[in-house]
Amino acid sequence: MNKKNAPFPKASLITLGCKVNQSESEALQAGLANLGWGSAEHGEPADLCIINTCTVTQRAAMQSRQAVRKAIRENPEAVIVATGCYAQSEPEAIAGIRGLDYIIGNSDKHRIPEMVEYGKKCKSGGPLVITHSLCDRTRFDPLPLPQAGQRTRPFIKIQDGCDQFCSYCIIPYTRGHSRSLEPDETVRRIQHHAAHFAREVVLTGIHLGRYGTDLFPSSNLMNLLIRIHQEDLIHRVRISSIEPPELTGEIINFTADSGRVCPHFHIPLQSGDSDILQRMHRPYDPKMFQALVEKIHQTLPDAAIGIDTLVGFPGETDQSFNRTCALIEKLPITYLHIFPFSPRPPAPASRYADQVPPDVMKARRHRLFQLGQAKKMNFYQKMIGKTLEVIIETKRDPKTKLLKGVSGNYIKVLTEGDDGFKNQIVFCRIEKMLHPNAMFGKVVKKLT
Repeated sequence: MNKKNAPFPKASLITLGCKVNQSESEALQAGLANLGWGSAEHGEPADLCIINTCTVTQRAAMQSRQAVRKAIRENPEAVIVATGCYAQSEPEAIAGIRGLDYIIGNSDKHRIPEMVEYGKKCKSGGPLVITHSLCDRTRFDPLPLPQAGQRTRPFIKIQDGCDQFCSYCIIPYTRGHSRSLEPDETVRRIQHHAAHFAREVVLTGIHLGRYGTDLFPSSNLMNLLIRIHQEDLIHRVRISSIEPPELTGEIINFTADSGRVCPHFHIPLQSGDSDILQRMHRPYDPKMFQALVEKIHQTLPDAAIGIDTLVGFPGETDQSFNRTCALIEKLPITYLHIFPFSPRPPAPASRYADQVPPDVMKARRHRLFQLGQAKKMNFYQKMIGKTLEVIIETKRDPKTKLLKGVSGNYIKVLTEGDDGFKNQIVFCRIEKMLHPNAMFGKVVKKLT
């Protein structure tokens, strides 16, 4: 590639979408570094640009196309690679973008560092498309270990793929069947980050609650959490999004007892209406979801509970939407992630006839946004006067110049202090809300 033209070639990675994509991009950066590539700083021309795309909604797909075009404009001499879910599901949709050299799907994402090392620019004849079906993929494809120190709280992808096939979701088609990282390799990756002073790792996956079911012998997320605790691998571990049926009472109780698993759960609700949940092919009902949230709150009163909601699913009436709002209103939810329904073929719901008009969807989304803000405000106010364990990040808040950190229950905490506090564990007494997304806390103790 451009290595012949520049003594120190640099690569830039642009990431859209979920934490799994972020984790994969960091691993790709490490794989390129192993082959002699540096990292292009923000605004610095790159010799190689990799855009890790997302396709979960039409908006995400549009943003992915925009990111590809922007990378081409800003780096006219670079080799441009589109990868990720959009590249896997709709390579033809971006193949016509002039200046794009490679389209490499999720099927071959783990091979990108070795592939581009010997690749050449393809701008004269259009992009080289490399995608293969993931339907028969049964083994987890581990990426290189990410470079330590890039994040205060690094992500570790331990699971990929999904077998649930919700009627609105394209992800099973872009990620394949559920596959898990071997426990020993998971442990090795946690040890790698802990050895470089990480205080917390975030376990991520597409369908995290299915972790270990494909392994031999089979395992599960609970067994992994027990091992992390017993082997004292790292100070704190956080679970990313997990499906309601797989967030068991055993995991909740272990979180309360271990002191190592963060009291923070992100659980997809999608709808509070039984009929809509059935049409979505979701494996629970509102009563089960309510019981789960109440169990978390009873066991861990200060735990953060985030939920996903999907607005405007075909057939969602005013009555069914009101049931969703009523359920959220009465539950101790901390924050909401709100997604408008987006037809994503070949997911079955993309063909359903009773689509919700865009203006109705927008109004419902706004109502849920207001409800989510009120829930977050209420949760934050309850934290005032409490002392929380906070991991201080390596970069200060750009506006206030205060140190910034994250509590175990997922509150952004800003505090005063010198740089010696960076990447340290401190206890902060929460004093006030600075703005809707951050609290101010006073350091009362530093963990030695």
